[in-house]
Amino acid sequence: MADVSALANVLYERKNGIAYVTLNRPKVLNALNTPTWTDLKTVFEDAKADASVHGVILTGAGDKAFIAGADISELAHVDAFDAEESSRFGQGVLDLIETLGKPVIAAINGFALGGGCETAMACTIRIAADHAKFGQPEVKLGLLPGGGGTQRLPRLVGKGRALQLILTGETISAQEAHRIGLVNEVVPAANLIARAEAILKQISANAPIAVKFSLEAANKGMETSQAEGFALEASYFGICAATEDKKEGTSAFLEKRAPQFHGR
Repeated sequence: MADVSALANVLYERKNGIAYVTLNRPKVLNALNTPTWTDLKTVFEDAKADASVHGVILTGAGDKAFIAGADISELAHVDAFDAEESSRFGQGVLDLIETLGKPVIAAINGFALGGGCETAMACTIRIAADHAKFGQPEVKLGLLPGGGGTQRLPRLVGKGRALQLILTGETISAQEAHRIGLVNEVVPAANLIARAEAILKQISANAPIAVKFSLEAANKGMETSQAEGFALEASYFGICAATEDKKEGTSAFLEKRAPQFHGR
């Protein structure tokens, strides 16, 4: 497992099968700098490797921001080479989150701008507090989204709406983000973590192997033709059919009892 003993910018706790990851730079609205990206990579590698972790809740410290974006004080001094390297590193961390093999719930408790919006989009499901704000304001800094925003946003909300957000740099409300499909649900801030926990509890009641392959089929299928996606789905359907969990699930259904899945 990854070494999580010396994290400076992220709080990490595992409890009842859930890994809680909290960006912990509230004085700068949880802005992302290189050490913070590195800490995120460390904790998500740990969550991936830890068999006791069935899902992750990602949020920000304080009540103002999930992640307000990149740390501008760092960004102001990067050259072209460093910027590309930084972009690739951030993309790699977010790809780790997206392909974790376990559900990751973004509990968006405030501003999710720039890299914050990109981080949320890499998560499996996005739950927003009713005061949250979203946007990709990079063009206002002479840049473009560098953490996957130009790729994930069109896939989530459609090309036209995505380009409007990216090219104007506008900020939208949680309610508008929900309307266009950027977030799954909007809830009162006080209910945010409880709602994320409830979703993970609902998911973790299902067969772990089926959950993992459902995630993989959807993620990989988005990058292929529909025909290739169908073939992948059929292959994973076959793999799941050979598991003990499938026998348990179908037997429990026929016997009108709750299934007891063991991930085998």
